[in-house]
Amino acid sequence: MQSAVVTTPTSPSTSQTIRQTHLLEVGRIIKPHGLRGEVIVELFTNRDERVAPGSELSAPGGVLVVRKSTPHQHRWIVQFAGVNHREGAEKLRGTILSAEALDDPDALWIHELVGSEVLAVDGSKVGIVAAVVANPAGDLLELDDSVLVPLRFVVENGPGFIRIDPPSGLLEIND
Repeated sequence: MQSAVVTTPTSPSTSQTIRQTHLLEVGRIIKPHGLRGEVIVELFTNRDERVAPGSELSAPGGVLVVRKSTPHQHRWIVQFAGVNHREGAEKLRGTILSAEALDDPDALWIHELVGSEVLAVDGSKVGIVAAVVANPAGDLLELDDSVLVPLRFVVENGPGFIRIDPPSGLLEIND
């Protein structure tokens, strides 16, 4: 994940530099919806609070503030403050929306899992998480040696490590 430097004008002669770090892609504006500036947003997360009224989402053109939102066919109809006409909504088509990571100690976050060392319950090293693969039956940890481990076998996680308790034979299936 990269840092972005955003310069915000504070007066005609000076500017304030703000460093944004740890922004996660949380959604994408698909297309305009109707004539009043609403857009269809596809979330990349199951955290609906990302489109709650008042939420701030970063976009390449600046910060977008959610004015209102409603669920619509596995997506969201969202109106952002200051976008009141279809022309403004059309300019947002395809925009990637980003936000700071949420602070939820009970959640497993993909950006925290990738790169983590995977340990078995006995303490033996299993591998390093290379990616998290979306799967309709349940997400999978893809390890650096291409072993796939269902996320449901994670029993503990902490900074830089994940402990798994897979059924006997699961890790040998891939050999």
